[in-house]
Amino acid sequence: MANVISIFRDSLTNLVSRLGTDRDKAAGSYYGLPILDDTQLLNAYRGAWLPRKIVDIPAFDSVRAWRDWQSDGDQIEDIETEENRLNVRGKVLEARVKARLWGGAAIHIGVGDPNLAEPLEAARIKKSGIKYLTVLTRRQLSTGEIDRDPGSEWYGKPKVYNLTAGTDAQVAIHPSRLVIFAGNAQPDVDLAASSELVWGDSVLLSVMEAIKQADNTSANIASLVFEAKVDIIRIPNFMASLANEDYKRKILERYTLANTSKGINGTLMLDKEEEYESKATSFATLPDVLDRFLQIVSGAADIPATRLLGQSPAGMNATGESDLRNYYDRLSAMQQVEMTPAMHRLDECLIRSATGARDASIYYEWAPLWGMSETEKATVFKAKADAARALAGGNGQSPLLPIDALSEALVNTFVEDGSLPGLEAAIETFGTLAEQEPSEEELAAAAANQNADVPPQRKAANDAEPRTLYVRRDVVNAAEIKAWAREQGIPDLVPDLHVTIVYSRTPIDWIKAGNASEWGPANNGQLLIPPGGPRVVEPLGNMTAVLMFASSQLCWRHEEIVRAGASHDFEDYQPHISLTKAAVDLTKIEPYRGKIVLGPEVFEEVKET
Repeated sequence: MANVISIFRDSLTNLVSRLGTDRDKAAGSYYGLPILDDTQLLNAYRGAWLPRKIVDIPAFDSVRAWRDWQSDGDQIEDIETEENRLNVRGKVLEARVKARLWGGAAIHIGVGDPNLAEPLEAARIKKSGIKYLTVLTRRQLSTGEIDRDPGSEWYGKPKVYNLTAGTDAQVAIHPSRLVIFAGNAQPDVDLAASSELVWGDSVLLSVMEAIKQADNTSANIASLVFEAKVDIIRIPNFMASLANEDYKRKILERYTLANTSKGINGTLMLDKEEEYESKATSFATLPDVLDRFLQIVSGAADIPATRLLGQSPAGMNATGESDLRNYYDRLSAMQQVEMTPAMHRLDECLIRSATGARDASIYYEWAPLWGMSETEKATVFKAKADAARALAGGNGQSPLLPIDALSEALVNTFVEDGSLPGLEAAIETFGTLAEQEPSEEELAAAAANQNADVPPQRKAANDAEPRTLYVRRDVVNAAEIKAWAREQGIPDLVPDLHVTIVYSRTPIDWIKAGNASEWGPANNGQLLIPPGGPRVVEPLGNMTAVLMFASSQLCWRHEEIVRAGASHDFEDYQPHISLTKAAVDLTKIEPYRGKIVLGPEVFEEVKET
């Protein structure tokens, strides 16, 4: 590697050489590399809040939501158990923090193999094969010769890392046994003065100047507080009399007495010829100045001010939701581009250590870093449900997709996004829609049996007289919801809590509406809406407050009756429980999140009021 000579300059060169020109005499034209040794980095991290948060926040946020394992089998629980045993999440967080602080860190994958200089083969890992994970920093791992083979997996990286053990002995570790995390990566290893710099730079290196400027500004503002009010007293012949030592002694005694009397009774005693004036310093613009310096730190660290400072700042530094979204999008990309490749070999070993084999169906996805509000979740769920109804051929339209295929896709969607907690277990217990519906052979056999030996007059009885239709389910556990409503301060609760399924002013043959027990499984005709999922309290129609919740069963039942000929006054159907018509401050209400137990379907004619 070629030797690199560091040259340090300051802007004094420009000050001297550009006198008499139009160029700014204070401008500098040369960038020198700031030097921060390990002691300075440690002192900054331990003793100042800005450096510590700049190091810790992105590291913590990158593992905060962690990841979701996916598999066709039952291995997910085994993998998560193994992750907890080895504390993988905690080790990755520790390594990320130390990498950002020192410029590099690694997780050693310990499999009990005494020959650490040989490559680690993930395919040879057996169940419980990973014995431990140890975090090491670049201060403990020195690098060996750089691999210059373009065809090598480790091109541009050390062929071996050397660990200084408890004695003076060096332990060589092959890079395949390490999960390497770097700080700010070097643009080119050949530019580094030492092979140690293949680790990367501390993230504090490029932001330390901005941090110091913000800290200095804050310290100067703090010192100005003591100068907020200054008393000025004009004394005749003051300067001319200072040469007299006796005068100086008396003048000090004089104003010590004056300040004492002022502090006791607020009276300042002065000679007739003395003049008194008090000047106050204005701090009106200083908060904006400090905010501007903190904003520069925020930009240098690439962390939104709302996250770095812990609250939404005002004034020139005001930031909003879009900043956080961009920040989390960047972290998500970093997880995919940096963390996933770095952890690939560890994950391959982890799967085998957890299950004893490598199932090709096992993979994981990073959990979303940006969490939607309950209202946003409900809106997304409603949009998906509306789209499903449109694809299923709602409002008398022809279906665009087979109902069975659409049902399977919706189940997968709601399981993956968590819209309906417990849905996957319920599907395993009760089966899918396709499994519940009779086959064509079964329908043909049932029709043949129904028509056999049936008098003509009885066949005609199957066609009922069309009537208006109001279908509802009463709330069985109404006492729990009423208790919640009292806690939330919702007045004048309607006496009969229920969920409307269809309100059709258009006459319909009730027999064609079918039966809920035929459409899906039931427990004494009851329907259980499990706790959790999207819940919101909003106005609807003439009600000032209704509890909206998600239920694919109710949505599909509504759609089934509409396809049978019923009408619906609203464009979209949203399962809800009407609460009150009285005035309610919805901003102070926390939605009911417990279970909702609904009784059997009740069929009635529409009663106009």
